[in-house]
Amino acid sequence: MHTVPSTLPPPHALPSLPFGELSNFLRSALADEDSRILSEGMQQLALQAEGVAAGLRVSRHPEAAAPLLMDMLTVLRDHRTLVVNLDLRWRGLYEYAGYLQALNNFRVLIGQWLLDADPWGGELRVTPDEFALLAWRTLGEGMLMIDMYEQWLERDECPGTSDFGAPTEPQKERAQQWWKLRR
Repeated sequence: MHTVPSTLPPPHALPSLPFGELSNFLRSALADEDSRILSEGMQQLALQAEGVAAGLRVSRHPEAAAPLLMDMLTVLRDHRTLVVNLDLRWRGLYEYAGYLQALNNFRVLIGQWLLDADPWGGELRVTPDEFALLAWRTLGEGMLMIDMYEQWLERDECPGTSDFGAPTEPQKERAQQWWKLRR
């Protein structure tokens, strides 16, 4: 069972920018059509998360907060579908799997908060700060994925700019000799 961390960083350690400010980063990440579509989807996700966090600050009672969280689930589901349908180049990134996992975990936690809600007057267990922290973590995974994709595209467009991890000639020769011995 996934649970919300019992200790949160102090409020000053949470991102100080509103989720909407994320759009500045996302607008700069437009290497191709997939990047543009993903950026727009992340902007929608960020704006929805900002609305939910604001709503939770007003009331955590199920009758007020549950519709906000249900709408967030819908946006997350749509965004996940968008991510799953990205070009194959994205799927080769380590960060792709991490972002999908973060989206899935966020959805599961929202579902748990909704199921654990006391329909007879209690409050949802999630606080606005807990929700914001998890939303930022999820969006951070997406931003990391976009950044890594952009770097991969730049490296691909400028061959020879980075040979990090590429085998050297002596390494190739040793590998060929080893392979011949094994056969």
